[in-house]
Amino acid sequence: MISLPRRQALQTTLGALALTLGLGALPAWSQLAQPDLSPEQPGRPRSGKIEDAIKQVAPQFKFAKEGALVVGTTTGRLPFGAYATDNKTPVGNAPDIAQLVADSLGRKLELVSVAWADWPLGLQSGKFDVVISNVTVTEERKEKFDFSTYRNDQLGIYVAKDSKIPSIKEPKDVAGLKVIVGASTNQEQILLRWNQQNLAAGLKPVDIQYYDDDVVLYLALASGRADAYLAPNGIAAHHARDGKTRLVGSFSGGWPQAAEIAVTSRKGSGIADAITTALNAQIKNGNYAKALERWNLQSEAIAVSRTNPPGLPKK
Repeated sequence: MISLPRRQALQTTLGALALTLGLGALPAWSQLAQPDLSPEQPGRPRSGKIEDAIKQVAPQFKFAKEGALVVGTTTGRLPFGAYATDNKTPVGNAPDIAQLVADSLGRKLELVSVAWADWPLGLQSGKFDVVISNVTVTEERKEKFDFSTYRNDQLGIYVAKDSKIPSIKEPKDVAGLKVIVGASTNQEQILLRWNQQNLAAGLKPVDIQYYDDDVVLYLALASGRADAYLAPNGIAAHHARDGKTRLVGSFSGGWPQAAEIAVTSRKGSGIADAITTALNAQIKNGNYAKALERWNLQSEAIAVSRTNPPGLPKK
């Protein structure tokens, strides 16, 4: 694993190279086929009230604001969540799902942008009613939170378009490779387990790399300083529209078990079952499918929402 000083030095070097080569000026979203990024979101699916869901909200549940559903969401990367063209309105699949849940409960949606590392504290403190931000169900998280699932968790491994790596299907295929992964993520834990398994089998270690800047990350792939990028498939697939990277493998985010993404609420707060009912109503009436298709996530659709299903095992 790259040490912090070495990682920072590498990012600085790659960043300078990006400027020298002009690679920082990647094609803008407006130059690629893309979904609507307007703050108005006229194509966002909407719903009427779901009375069965409203009735399931426990009497003790206290909403953060009268008449509203306050939803914490990250706004880092499409298709899950980013800012609209006004640079302040969250758009993406997570806001679309949030809108359907709020509509189902007969409440006005209020989205609050939050950093990934800060959502647990914000939710526990009551700043948000729920969090919708590509959160995977895990057994460890279930000790503090309740979950209502809305998407399968799918990871993808991407390489530069001219890479000689044909496919990555199992842990041994990453032995000796330089692989980029996000810190403090489920995919990082999976990669670490793969590496441990490979070392136990006498295979070469994985050189694990971390980057905070996407321009530097993709320059590392293009320049050969990294061989592959393990990420949520939706995010990496969205970026791959420019034709500079390609998919060589896909895995469940709970490898080797299946895993699901879920609306997250405070443990025992009394709203999870209501949200699950709301989501199942949206699956049945077709709005859910529309919310996924808008962001090219239909391959990750679930057939039914569940409250607190089995999650990624503890470390």
